[in-house]
Amino acid sequence: MNQFDLPSRRDVLTRLGSGFGGLALGTLLNESSIAAGIKPKRSADFQPQAKAVIQLYMHGGPSHMDLLDPKPMLNRFDDTAPPDEVADDEKRTKNLMGSPFRFHKCGQSGLEFSEIQPFVSEHADDIAVIRSMFTEHRNHEQAIWMAQTGMTTGGRPTLGSWAAYGLGTENRNLPAFVALPDPGGASVNGVRNWTSGWLPPRYQGTVFREQGSPVLNLQPKQPRPPAIERARANLLRQLNEKHLAERPGELELEARIETFELAGRMQLAATDALDLSQETAETQKLYGLDNATTKSYGTRCLMARRLVERGVRFVSLFMSGQPWDTHSNNNEGTKKCCQRTDQPVGALLADLKRRGLLDSTLILWGGEFGRTPGAEQRNTKIAYGRDHHPYGFSIWMSGGGIKGGQHYGATDDFGYRAVEKRCQTANVHATILQLLGLNHESLTWNHNGRDERLTDVYEAKVLDELLA
Repeated sequence: MNQFDLPSRRDVLTRLGSGFGGLALGTLLNESSIAAGIKPKRSADFQPQAKAVIQLYMHGGPSHMDLLDPKPMLNRFDDTAPPDEVADDEKRTKNLMGSPFRFHKCGQSGLEFSEIQPFVSEHADDIAVIRSMFTEHRNHEQAIWMAQTGMTTGGRPTLGSWAAYGLGTENRNLPAFVALPDPGGASVNGVRNWTSGWLPPRYQGTVFREQGSPVLNLQPKQPRPPAIERARANLLRQLNEKHLAERPGELELEARIETFELAGRMQLAATDALDLSQETAETQKLYGLDNATTKSYGTRCLMARRLVERGVRFVSLFMSGQPWDTHSNNNEGTKKCCQRTDQPVGALLADLKRRGLLDSTLILWGGEFGRTPGAEQRNTKIAYGRDHHPYGFSIWMSGGGIKGGQHYGATDDFGYRAVEKRCQTANVHATILQLLGLNHESLTWNHNGRDERLTDVYEAKVLDELLA
């Protein structure tokens, strides 16, 4: 049969039915048909410290003065009117609200953590807290775009996509960028949290599910003999090549074909990578898989470790909705978020370290902004909350070339505004890229006639003090 005798793609796909992973299995069986992969765009100037990143994104904006940035003055003047220089400019909060949580000096470094983080605080000497973050918007969506893509406008590539574009993949049988959403529901901004924007679609995050089959439609509904699989895959590859040759430059089509090919390889790799039954009972308990409160987040943390262990470059964990958005009952809401995440995150740090992976895996923890030092009271029958706060907040990083046991920068005495070593998002992004061996100024993509980059319009600087 020559190419002119081939039936249409629509006819063939209709006959082939479901099981797109199987359609590409022939690619795995025919090594010569698989591209070698994308060459990393690392800079000769930077020696990479990290091979992978695990992003622990805390949707809603965690309260820095209740977790990472102790403010004795805030407690001292609890329930009093704030000084003019720290009064909320939107007039939505009233009197100052101290934190009910005690802070402790942890590790040999004495880095301070709130008492509601007993597991993460055990790793104080491996953690660097940036206390002087600020961002440009106090709405969730725009602030998330800034944290994830470097600007407050939508439609841009996320940090994970830039990493996938710059580094390619170490494991050709798994995606370079994996997203682990919460099975309890979508996060704010949904799929835009792992979009590739105007980068080619191949660089977007691939969703792996916590429950059930890790990837939908990965396996055919009915098993088929290997010879049939090979014949189906070979036929589809011929159709794809003919279809693509007639439509040069169609990035969406190229990405779809590559996805089919990757799906075939993932049939053998993804299921094994995410088979947590291979883990010991001790490891499963370490991550809190035996506890209903911690099981979901702990499962995804363990999945993330198994993925970076197998060469995935970037893994992002998300929470449903925006649980850290504590407009009311801040103290109870913040405590509940820690009860869900603190043990799994502490376990991830401990597990990576004992396996010798922490030095090559960068952990990034944080949300889109912080919370106000002043109290927000939306309902007189509900305890006080804290409002969105972009002017000063905290995030932390660990592993992957980070020098732990330190805090960088500071907010004022009430935790309102970053005043010392003020740190914009672009600085964090530039630092992460350098740890991966990428130069944030030269990692660009031409979009609409302009070379765009993650740090884009900002004069970003690498946070050298954080580097080991």
